[in-house]
Amino acid sequence: MHAQETTFKDLVQGEKQYQIPLYQRTYSWERDQLKQLWNDVQELVEDRLEGRDPAAHFLGSVVLAPGRITAGGMQRWLVVDGQQRLTTLMLAFTALRDRHRARGTEGSEVKADRIHDLMLVNKYRGGDDHYRLLPTQADRDAFTACVETSPRAGGPGNVGAAYRFFLAALTVGEETGGEAWTDAVEAVLSSLVSIVEITAAESDNVYRIFESINNTGVGLSQSDLLRNYLFMCLPTRGESVYRNRWLPMQELLGPANLELLVWLDLVVGGNSRAKQSEIYRDQKSRLESISNDEAALEEEIAALGRRAERLVRILQPAREPDPDLREILERLSRWGGQTHYPLALQLLDRVDTGRATARQAAQALAYAESYMVRRLLTGYSTMGSNRVFMEMPKELEKDDDPAEAVRRFLSRNTTGARVWPDDEALREAIRTRPFYKAGRSNQRFQVLRRLEESYGGSEPVDYAKAHLTVEHVLPQRPAHQWLDLLAEETGDGQTPDELHALLVHTLGNLTLSADNAKLSNHPFRRKQEILDSSALRMNQTIAEQERWGRAEILERADDLAGRAVRLWPGPVAGTVSADDEWTGWKELRAALLAMPTGTWTTYGDVAGLIGTHAVPVGQHLATKAGILGAHRVLTADGRVSAGFRWPDGKGSGDARDLLEAEGVPLDEAGRARRSHRLTTGDLAALTGRDVDEEPAPAAAGDNADQQSTAAVRFETQLRDNQTAETVDGVLSALRFWEQQGGYLTYGRAHETSCFPTAHLEGTPGIRMTWPLGLYPVSGTVEVVFQYLKRRPPFDDEPLRRELLDRLNGIDGIALAAAKLDLRPSFPVEVFAEHSDELCAVLEWFAHIVAAAGKRQLGEQNFTAP
Repeated sequence: MHAQETTFKDLVQGEKQYQIPLYQRTYSWERDQLKQLWNDVQELVEDRLEGRDPAAHFLGSVVLAPGRITAGGMQRWLVVDGQQRLTTLMLAFTALRDRHRARGTEGSEVKADRIHDLMLVNKYRGGDDHYRLLPTQADRDAFTACVETSPRAGGPGNVGAAYRFFLAALTVGEETGGEAWTDAVEAVLSSLVSIVEITAAESDNVYRIFESINNTGVGLSQSDLLRNYLFMCLPTRGESVYRNRWLPMQELLGPANLELLVWLDLVVGGNSRAKQSEIYRDQKSRLESISNDEAALEEEIAALGRRAERLVRILQPAREPDPDLREILERLSRWGGQTHYPLALQLLDRVDTGRATARQAAQALAYAESYMVRRLLTGYSTMGSNRVFMEMPKELEKDDDPAEAVRRFLSRNTTGARVWPDDEALREAIRTRPFYKAGRSNQRFQVLRRLEESYGGSEPVDYAKAHLTVEHVLPQRPAHQWLDLLAEETGDGQTPDELHALLVHTLGNLTLSADNAKLSNHPFRRKQEILDSSALRMNQTIAEQERWGRAEILERADDLAGRAVRLWPGPVAGTVSADDEWTGWKELRAALLAMPTGTWTTYGDVAGLIGTHAVPVGQHLATKAGILGAHRVLTADGRVSAGFRWPDGKGSGDARDLLEAEGVPLDEAGRARRSHRLTTGDLAALTGRDVDEEPAPAAAGDNADQQSTAAVRFETQLRDNQTAETVDGVLSALRFWEQQGGYLTYGRAHETSCFPTAHLEGTPGIRMTWPLGLYPVSGTVEVVFQYLKRRPPFDDEPLRRELLDRLNGIDGIALAAAKLDLRPSFPVEVFAEHSDELCAVLEWFAHIVAAAGKRQLGEQNFTAP
């Protein structure tokens, strides 16, 4: 085999084709992997635009085997390994081409054609030979739709999702960086993404190479490489230094945190662009000047050991002796993530060496906490926050007072992605934004916990034992009496459902409770009784209200906003300028770009996502040119709005024709089929803001009594809300599931959902999977493709499609293929007449899971030493 380093541009140069063999799995990169690559690309773009000469980013290897040469002399290559990287880059260039085309200028068309002809296709070849990359059969249609700019481009599945991800990222980036930024992205992707091309000989066994690559042992970590380098440079002191300095540090931290330490050591030392994937290279470069001085190297390791002890105080705040510093470190630890680590480690350096007081360090970290909390509350993305905190240590070394230095530094970010929102922005966001859709669940919990603590209750709450969760006062699925109440407060042209969507997820409607199941979607009078008995002061104040509607929610929001302003101090007065545009409109554009082709949504659904009314959403779409996907936003009954107009130069003809071409069925009256509609929750999931938690298995903490109680509650709710025929059909199917060896798991929300669950054998870290979620009150059955795609064996897209097809073969079920990455639903009434057919689907599902488990266990036994 022959190996050489190359770039993507050089790899695809010339007339050739890369084929993905049938024995390879389908394309599987999802949002997390795409974001990691995109973050690396953005760093290189920033370096390039600022005049620095960035080093290439190493993406990994691509292993190729020669295939047959076509009659016309074109070389085919089999992609033995690296198809995920290769497919991802192809999709990135497809989106880049379409970003150029969307600009509509003559020069942009030239750029688009260059990418199309030189990167994506063999211009003078037809049929399958036309494409420079030919994925597996399961991915081929989705991939070629993107390359051919078909109306179906960007549909469901991982290929379509990756295309939409890059198109959205490029659109957002160009809004602030202009065409020059997009050109820099193209240059980086073409020439600064490094790939090792490994070419097998014709005589090599290709499948054996594939098996060998995918069954390798654990490689050396970055800290392993650094350790080996250091001790090669310590020929006389090595044994003593290892025993007395390195080994204690390694045992204190463990492998993962040791890796974290040597990266933080670079950042705190002033390398604000250090990458965890390149720790060894950067540390080696830093230490080369003293590589022959054993005493100096020993002191470097000793200093690293002192930082290791400080890092432990960040990871385990209980070890911090100062109470003020310990309290803020505990809050940041509960917040989660590593964003604050560089600042915290530098502050502990200064405290321990007498260059700052513990009080100053605690105040500095409180400003950092405020920065993160205010951005969460006002809807700013976390993207860019890591870079802000990595740049901070170098800046703070110039100032004697670290607290004021942190506040001034964060206040400098007056607009755009790094802004620290001021008090006015915070108050408005708390009134209007859907906080329940923001951030991670632990972060939302911590915000509400701090707000509860601000009431100064007479008895402290033991949050570790209280089993509190975030609860809606106005329910997510309101009964008629709730909607009747809201009808009294609707605005012009507003329905109770639309007002509910605007209010339900705002901070003013959220609280903490251990009685979610008891609270349910009961009328407010019943909730008052439960909340009044709560030990939490915020619940007692809610219980004091006579009713719970729009006025009360907004009044409470204003009270909580006042508390938030005091708890989380803002930037230096006068430093925050008004942003060019409300963040909600940016979120609107991101949501439309994230929609798979073949779907539609409503003005009200979009309004609920971004925290406004349907009317301004309609006005914005009607007056702003160039919003891609605006034709997919329809009225509540699925019609194209009478006021819809194509953006200048961006389309023509009847929007209904394009919707049908994309895969949205329309009836004779021009109404889009409801099964293809994306709700506010669907849009949140597609933009990475989904908050619905996966159900926890019984073994994760629920005892038999709790499960039994939940089972009774589920059946009671089912009987209270559904017909006798439906109840019999559901219970019969659930009994059948248990006879197949499955078990039932129940949700903890006020509507007790039920999940027919199966054990996953041989899959480390994942113990269960389930096809459906049954909701007895709302009368829906969710097909959980969104969760299945994260769990074998249904992480394989063709299996999810087969599940969809089997369900759609049952009368009364019409799931949209465009929702293959979401949680489409069908009425629970289907169980009344088609319980046997649903049992057949459940039996097939159980068989697939069991067979996959046996294969996995067999492979583990085969490869075990």
